[in-house]
Amino acid sequence: MIPKLREQFNAQFSELRYNAFLDELNSILKYPTDFRVCETPLFLSEEFNEELVKACDDITSQIIKKDFTDKSVNAIPKHLIVPNDASHPVFLSLDFAITKNEDKFFPKLIELQGFPTLYGYQYFLNRTVRKYFDIPDDFTCYYSGLDEDEYVDLLERIILDDEDPENVILLEIEPHKQKTRIDFAAMEKLIGIPEVCVTDLIKRDKKLFYKKDGQEIPIKRIYNRVIFDELERKQIESSFNFFDEVDVHWVGHPNWFFRISKFSLPQLKGKYVPQCYYLNELEKYPEDLSQFVLKPLFSFAGLGVEVDVTKEKLDSISDKDNYILQQKVEYAPVIKTPDDYSKVEIRMMYLWEENSPKPELVLNLIRTSKGKMMGVDFNKNKTWVGSSLAYHP
Repeated sequence: MIPKLREQFNAQFSELRYNAFLDELNSILKYPTDFRVCETPLFLSEEFNEELVKACDDITSQIIKKDFTDKSVNAIPKHLIVPNDASHPVFLSLDFAITKNEDKFFPKLIELQGFPTLYGYQYFLNRTVRKYFDIPDDFTCYYSGLDEDEYVDLLERIILDDEDPENVILLEIEPHKQKTRIDFAAMEKLIGIPEVCVTDLIKRDKKLFYKKDGQEIPIKRIYNRVIFDELERKQIESSFNFFDEVDVHWVGHPNWFFRISKFSLPQLKGKYVPQCYYLNELEKYPEDLSQFVLKPLFSFAGLGVEVDVTKEKLDSISDKDNYILQQKVEYAPVIKTPDDYSKVEIRMMYLWEENSPKPELVLNLIRTSKGKMMGVDFNKNKTWVGSSLAYHP
């Protein structure tokens, strides 16, 4: 987006430097990256970054309204309601496609979630990118005036509160097998919390414990990374039941995985939001279905998304209340690469302190693609695609 910086970066790029960068990124934590890391970050122009922040403010101003939060309760499947809900999510992410509006780049909301993303890994990614590539000193990937130390302090304050890191856990299903496991390692290195599998929890009355060096350690706070979709799909058995009353504080209450999700999209309005409908509430389908994408409400990582929508396909769906129909967004060619342009999706990452009236924008990540969609399956054998971050003045 800043032609001068793009030309400089591309001219200085070499496979040797990129491979050295990857080698360090894959060795500084106990797990390597299990996803493709893009050859380049994105440089946001000041003009586009301002538009992006405006888009974020517009969306969050709708999310914090009482009628939005009241309605969000309906998103939670009745059999998956976890007790002791929180008044708002701790983690919030807004995903924008970078599109073109006439001759200007423009952000369009395509997803949002009230669930953690790569809050630890992006810290280490930024440091490693800066070590191996020439990033201007007056550019940052952080927001709200934060530097990297202030960001870690905020993360630590929100996740730990005043508890000993030993009594705060990152909870996941088989964490060592997850594609995002490098983020778990990053969190452990940054703030000292261990990763614990759901099946390793020990429940005694309302207390939870995990074992460390043969000793039972009491759990006071849970940084939750468990996705119920996976929990049900894998039929995980554990002595701990999410739906029991337990004496722990959820850092990122599980209910907000549903409450801010694809379920929220039809409720949001404005120039930054594509048209979106609950499938079961449509009296008639949009005239040109080729301009829409079908998404299941509660899947994760793109599972079940249909990009080639037909009337017959929609008619055949028996559980229409589990789907939304969203207007397609045309991604713009954004990053000039040696063989083609990459398209970009940017995730704006928030942290929301317990007594704060609104979330705070802190960081970003990007996904780049040259295929029909974002994701590995659509970018096989392609270069200058994958995960990275965006810098702004």
